[in-house]
Amino acid sequence: MADHVETGTKTLRRENKLAQQVSGDICVVGAGSAGISAALEAARLGRKVILVDGLPTLGGQMVNSIIGTFCGLFANGTHGIQFTYGMAEDMLRDLEKVPGMIYRRHGPVTTVVYYDEVAVGRWTEEAVRKAGITVVLGAVLRNVNMDGRRVKSIDLATRYGDMTISATGFVDASGDATLTWLAGLPCRESANRQVHGTQMVVLENIVEDKHPERTELTARMTEKAKQYNLKRTSPVSFVIPGRGIAVLNMTHTDTPLEPLAAARSQLEGKAQADIAVDFLRKEYPECFGNSRVRAYGNPGIRQTRWIVGRHQLTIDEVRNGTHFEDSVARTAWPVELHDSDKGYVWQTFPEDHVHYIPLGSLTPADADNIVAAGRCIDADLAALSSVRVMGPCIAMGAAAAQALDLAGSGSVHQIDLNSLKKRVHDNIERKDGQQKREMTKEDMRHMSEAHR
Repeated sequence: MADHVETGTKTLRRENKLAQQVSGDICVVGAGSAGISAALEAARLGRKVILVDGLPTLGGQMVNSIIGTFCGLFANGTHGIQFTYGMAEDMLRDLEKVPGMIYRRHGPVTTVVYYDEVAVGRWTEEAVRKAGITVVLGAVLRNVNMDGRRVKSIDLATRYGDMTISATGFVDASGDATLTWLAGLPCRESANRQVHGTQMVVLENIVEDKHPERTELTARMTEKAKQYNLKRTSPVSFVIPGRGIAVLNMTHTDTPLEPLAAARSQLEGKAQADIAVDFLRKEYPECFGNSRVRAYGNPGIRQTRWIVGRHQLTIDEVRNGTHFEDSVARTAWPVELHDSDKGYVWQTFPEDHVHYIPLGSLTPADADNIVAAGRCIDADLAALSSVRVMGPCIAMGAAAAQALDLAGSGSVHQIDLNSLKKRVHDNIERKDGQQKREMTKEDMRHMSEAHR
């Protein structure tokens, strides 16, 4: 008997094929640290969640740009208290069970956590899968359909066909305020000062104990800038101990919101990274002489376009540690404004400093069911540079989910702030050693009413 040969079924493209319809309670646009946090928090609240991202994988910049460092999670000081919980607490707990996946570096300003991007990526994927979240990847947001002050649905294009997603509430964690922008709502863009992005590189096979100090590396790069054609002379190269790996943050790239210019900038970023690697190999052969590039990350983007919220967070409020009535996140991360080709502004705060992010900076004034989270919230350039790191972004994502859960089919501008405060208590008030605050019967009642 001859083997059966499958030749495939002949098919033709159908004109005007209807878009696939998907509906849920909360739709999160953007699957970086803020969006993943929002999706997991909404799922924990029992909501049907749809998570959308333009990349073919989850994790956003946290995973795919190989940032390699959780910043803004802790208070200042060499062993500061943890500021952000929820997804951050779960992730750190799970990753610490596997040797070498994360490493806490204490001081001199604060505690940062170096991480293995592959491990964080898999943790993210498994957390989303186990939470039962509906995921749409490789999706381009084409249109936002409004009904008065509410987003009713969004239209997406994917390589597998068009989709329309309907939901009661939406989280704009796109990074570029794409959802808010396409909804026709006011947004902000920097008119005079360019905020640069970064092309991250992972080098392997380095000699850890020969790694130069940052001050010495900066002085050498400044001295040799013309010789090597280095654009940026304020390097960050950090070692993940015990693995023979260095993560390089040594480039400055433009991040335009125009497709041809964005593609050119991506190629330029990798060319800059190659120059930086060549510099390291030649100037520090004891450390980098036998190193090789393990990976180039996707372009790292710090700021492009952001929403106009009910409140614009200012640098004065950051410096003064203003505690708002509707505070939903906190951090003590320095002002880190990359607005110069060669370097960046780095202004630290005292050890007891805390600054806060209000819900008003997450909520577009002209929409009732959109909450932004991450680097597209409303803040001036300097203020945003101190709150766009992953710690407060994770807290903002959780707060966005909680605000939309409380709002239900109503307005996020009219939710009970006391109920919101109770729900985000850990990310505003909790200190190490405290027990997580348990939900009260009143909290459960509000959740039940919101589901109706």
